[in-house]
Amino acid sequence: MEVLAAILGPITGPTLAMSIAAVFAAGFVRGFVGFGAAMILIMTLSIFLGPRAAVAIASIAGIMTTMQLLPDAIRFSDRSFAVPFGLASFVAAPFGTLILVTVDADIMKMAISVFVLIMVVMMYSGWQFGSGTHPATIIGTGFASGLVQGSAGVGGPLAVSVALSRPGSPQLQRANVIGGVTALTFCGMIPLWYHGFFTRDVIVIGFLIMPPYMLSTWLGQRYFSKQGQHIFRAAALWVLAVMGVATLGLAVRDYMAL
Repeated sequence: MEVLAAILGPITGPTLAMSIAAVFAAGFVRGFVGFGAAMILIMTLSIFLGPRAAVAIASIAGIMTTMQLLPDAIRFSDRSFAVPFGLASFVAAPFGTLILVTVDADIMKMAISVFVLIMVVMMYSGWQFGSGTHPATIIGTGFASGLVQGSAGVGGPLAVSVALSRPGSPQLQRANVIGGVTALTFCGMIPLWYHGFFTRDVIVIGFLIMPPYMLSTWLGQRYFSKQGQHIFRAAALWVLAVMGVATLGLAVRDYMAL
């Protein structure tokens, strides 16, 4: 406990309670719709640990939940989407690291957020992203997502946008989302390691929140399999919209603070 107290510093009861609630909420959302957990964790943990540590902790904590959801992606996802998307994102991530040191990340986040919000409105109205089946669309989106993930850490919404635009059952769409986010989870670790974000404190906290994170992810999985499939698409679009608004707001705030 002394080591943990030294790492976390003077954290108030309400802040700790909010953080624990965020971990459970993030895990449930991840298990249900397949994405969105990192944004919840980062927005909450950054309050008392700072954004750099929060991003790295969310990345570490997400390793086991990614492995937890991976069987669903392997079993139900469309290989013609998951494989080329994943390969393209891994190729692009190192170039995203180079962008990180040359382009303002907040400007990139604002641009991506606006794009995602436009996509949400269009998909909600029934529009489809070219059905999301053309190889060039998949590879291009995978490359763009890898670039954004490596440079700004918000590549997920692009992946989700194209995955939801593809025809198929909620089970198939969720599996495609999980497959795309899985690729981004691992390719996104490259710039974090490169910039030295994985400190001892970050690793300790990341592993400490894994058990409740995995438990709530399992609960989200069960909800989807039992009764959540019929509201999956609407829930996913709502989560995507909230992520877009939150990312845009935070990016504007950080940019104005410069």
